[in-house]
Amino acid sequence: MSRKITFGLLWLLLVGYAFFLAPPNQPDTFELIKNLSTGQWQDINPVTIALFNLMGIWPMIYACLMLIDGVGQKVPAWVFLVLSFGVGAFAILPYLALREDNYTFTGSKNALLKVVDSRWTGMAIAVVATLFFLYAIANGDWKAFNQQWVSDRFIHVMSLDFCLLTLLFPWLLGDDMERRGIEDERRFLIFALIPLFGALIYLVTRPPLPDEGEDRSDDLDSGAAAAS
Repeated sequence: MSRKITFGLLWLLLVGYAFFLAPPNQPDTFELIKNLSTGQWQDINPVTIALFNLMGIWPMIYACLMLIDGVGQKVPAWVFLVLSFGVGAFAILPYLALREDNYTFTGSKNALLKVVDSRWTGMAIAVVATLFFLYAIANGDWKAFNQQWVSDRFIHVMSLDFCLLTLLFPWLLGDDMERRGIEDERRFLIFALIPLFGALIYLVTRPPLPDEGEDRSDDLDSGAAAAS
């Protein structure tokens, strides 16, 4: 119960800060969002471009844990996940508040779960995220971004959202590692404490979940071979 209250209060604080304490909106905010969304990136700071796209990467990372974690939960994880593509941690926090601990996975993986459980998916996400990160490091105007951070609500809240998604990841990570039989605490610390790249390393290196459907089919094939 204390965890639920903590996440609930954190969500209220986030909403209150974003709407009442963050810097004001700028007149060109809607135009900036439209250009970022449609790939019209001329004259936009590469740091802003990278941050905006990484805010699309984070929900993909969460999808690789939440859709599996959502199996057996009373709340539909996919609803919060879909919303997170638009509002980030504003949607993830309510899910973390409402979900229950989930250390096991039983049953068969459907097509979607196989995709989010695949290391190939993790590798694709990691490559795209790394490219945007390097793009910001190599080409970004960090002084200009800092000025926008203190004066522009969209940039300010998006940056805060990115940091929160980084900090919230371990609350799903622990259960996901438990489901896969990973008990090394040092590995948990690496995945949890390295911002963004810890999560990417985890997606690339974690072993796949067992699939009872695949196990049953193997048994059937063995039985058929023995019968023949």
